[in-house]
Amino acid sequence: MSDVDTSHAPDRSRFEAHLDGDLAGFAEYQLAEGLIVFTHTEVDESFEGRGVGSALARAALDAVRAGEEPLGPRRVIATCPFIKGWIDKHPDYADLLYGSRD
Repeated sequence: MSDVDTSHAPDRSRFEAHLDGDLAGFAEYQLAEGLIVFTHTEVDESFEGRGVGSALARAALDAVRAGEEPLGPRRVIATCPFIKGWIDKHPDYADLLYGSRD
């Protein structure tokens, strides 16, 4: 099994995941003053169960934490159920959420 290759596509306001050179999924966001809102994550059904969604969530949130341009510093609002659920399962990322206590 191949590793998931993630990249940031700021011109499309999303993070992308590729497996074996094919687009396997993406996580879309919108930027607002001091906030990044993750709105939608989608994984192609042919790549489900291969860690694509988790790789996208981790890459996106790590980029926010690192202050990668144009993302940081911002707080996260996860309206996307997948990103919200992923943060719930990985509480070490909860400090990024809007309204969290540092």
